[in-house]
Amino acid sequence: MFEIYDVAIIPLIIGAVELIKRMGLPAKYSPFAALALGLTVGLVYLDAPIKERILVGIMFGLSASGLYSGTKNIVEKGDANDS
Repeated sequence: MFEIYDVAIIPLIIGAVELIKRMGLPAKYSPFAALALGLTVGLVYLDAPIKERILVGIMFGLSASGLYSGTKNIVEKGDANDS
């Protein structure tokens, strides 16, 4: 079953996507990488029925993707206002 402390997986996915991007993945594909990693983590890490693993894995990936893009937008807007 999914526990609240499993949410710590999301920053790990963000970090892994950042590493993949630095290895050459175009930034426009980073949401797909986050989704794939989230799904993989959900399938491998969780001890639950397969439907729940898939659903939680997708949630991990989408959350990581949204958190990354939201943080990126805040940083970019902050940099634009500093000029």
